[in-house]
Amino acid sequence: MTDVHADRAADTLSRPFSVRGLTSRNRIAMAPMTRQFSPGGVPGQDVADYYTRRAAGGVGLIITEGTYIDHHSAGTSDRVPRFHGADALAGWAAVADSVHQAGGAIIPQLWHVGVTRTEGAPPVVDAEPVGPSGVSLAGDPKGRAMTQKDLDDVVTAFADGAAAAERAGFDGVELHGAHGYLIDQFLWSGTNRRTDAYGGDLVARTRFAAEIVAACRAAVSDAFPIFFRMSQWKMDAYGAKLAATPGELEALLTPLAEAGVDVFHASTRRYWLPEFEDSDLNLAGWVKKISGRPTVTVGSVGLDGDFFGAFQGISSGVTGVGQLLERLERDEFDMVAVGRALIADPEWAAKTLRGRTGEIIPFGAEMLSSLR
Repeated sequence: MTDVHADRAADTLSRPFSVRGLTSRNRIAMAPMTRQFSPGGVPGQDVADYYTRRAAGGVGLIITEGTYIDHHSAGTSDRVPRFHGADALAGWAAVADSVHQAGGAIIPQLWHVGVTRTEGAPPVVDAEPVGPSGVSLAGDPKGRAMTQKDLDDVVTAFADGAAAAERAGFDGVELHGAHGYLIDQFLWSGTNRRTDAYGGDLVARTRFAAEIVAACRAAVSDAFPIFFRMSQWKMDAYGAKLAATPGELEALLTPLAEAGVDVFHASTRRYWLPEFEDSDLNLAGWVKKISGRPTVTVGSVGLDGDFFGAFQGISSGVTGVGQLLERLERDEFDMVAVGRALIADPEWAAKTLRGRTGEIIPFGAEMLSSLR
């Protein structure tokens, strides 16, 4: 990166971003990434240090890895952190405090995996996978369809998690509505085959998500923002589409925005790809244009390969951020979330802002095996 580009990066990425009572000192967020380093679901000092290193390295907003809500079938590993129970919440409060001391803002991501849960897996080994219709992402029978009581219990669990996040000192909360997990399973026709009020057309399929958002909004103060992570693709269904047109995307977004979403976090495999024909706007750009809400973009930022390669042991080289800056400068989206590049180098943000991109450590798949 030349000095001119360095000045441009500093000017563009260093602008503060505020929503409700949250202020990020810049436009760089850490993307949520499951790490499984919390034995018993309790984040320890190593987790606090992991996030704090990124805040000290210049990240404005930390979005934590997915954390399980208080529902028996929410998770599928006892090493993924939970967001309930005095021990786990005390651990998370320590994480938030440490990140704040390093100058960062932080929000937890609340998560229920739905039918993707592995049967017989911890933390609750006898919990049956549940989803909208008892159908896996591949379309095969799995688990069972949720009853009204199940739905009500999950809505309450998300709201309780949001309230707990505010009490623990976090700056907001993100709801995981992407990648084929529970909330997304209701949004997608491939997994939602219900014939009641929670199934049918796209607007009807948003009902469950909107109820969760509204319950969280009612459970927290006006100063506490709600982020919503969404995607078109799903794990093992990478060509899936919630919305094939801007009109369908509007039908999806409107109930969620009206329910209380403050910021949409639009997850894509490659942030630079256009979402629909006849426009170069990416998904975050379209979401912002249609909803009027701020958006976060994500998808292989700073790397030369998409993140699926990491699951196959493939490393990625470092790339520049020129196109990212162009899109931020024209307000296509408001923040950028960085994933594997921040696993590789906790100082990615500071190095990018200061034009020291030649010093950035490239991502290696082996880095996933430890907290750095």
